[in-house]
Amino acid sequence: MPLVAQARDWEHGMLMGATLASERTAAAEGTVGELRRDPFAMLPFCGVHMADHWRHWLEVGAAAERSGGAPAVFQVNWFRRGESGEFLWPGFGENIHVLAWILDRLEGRADAVEGPFGRVPAPGAIDHEAAGVSREAWAALFALDRDALTAEAEDADAFLASYGERVPAALRAQLALMRASIDALGSESSG
Repeated sequence: MPLVAQARDWEHGMLMGATLASERTAAAEGTVGELRRDPFAMLPFCGVHMADHWRHWLEVGAAAERSGGAPAVFQVNWFRRGESGEFLWPGFGENIHVLAWILDRLEGRADAVEGPFGRVPAPGAIDHEAAGVSREAWAALFALDRDALTAEAEDADAFLASYGERVPAALRAQLALMRASIDALGSESSG
């Protein structure tokens, strides 16, 4: 996943949240470092079927659209690693550079470009050098590997399928759009 991406719309944002994945930590059941999907970080706490939970939030977004617009949804990946295993983004106080871009997007002051996972910062929209991030590391934070992205889409599809026919059609449609966007990439790209 890229360092930061803005959902194209509410339904796309719901796909981002529904298929969110992270590595297990000592605080989560299972093997530390293993990838797990935990929609909205609610899986251990949700008292209803997750597909019904997703449907509810899609309905909330539709109601918000009818009354002025649903909130923007963003996803961040502070923990992307380089080829030698180092974190590419310094984190902590430097996160403000990404958060400022998010706030500027909300105010219509920052540019973005389309990618398979949504809108990402346009070149120059975030001063990565002020954050101490080299041009090479910055490129790696947004690099797209078609094979890895295809595997991500397949895993997300299997995860949604595990909830059966109750999964809202809107989420399946958003996943299909993501797959088509990935298929349009070359075998290795950056963006």
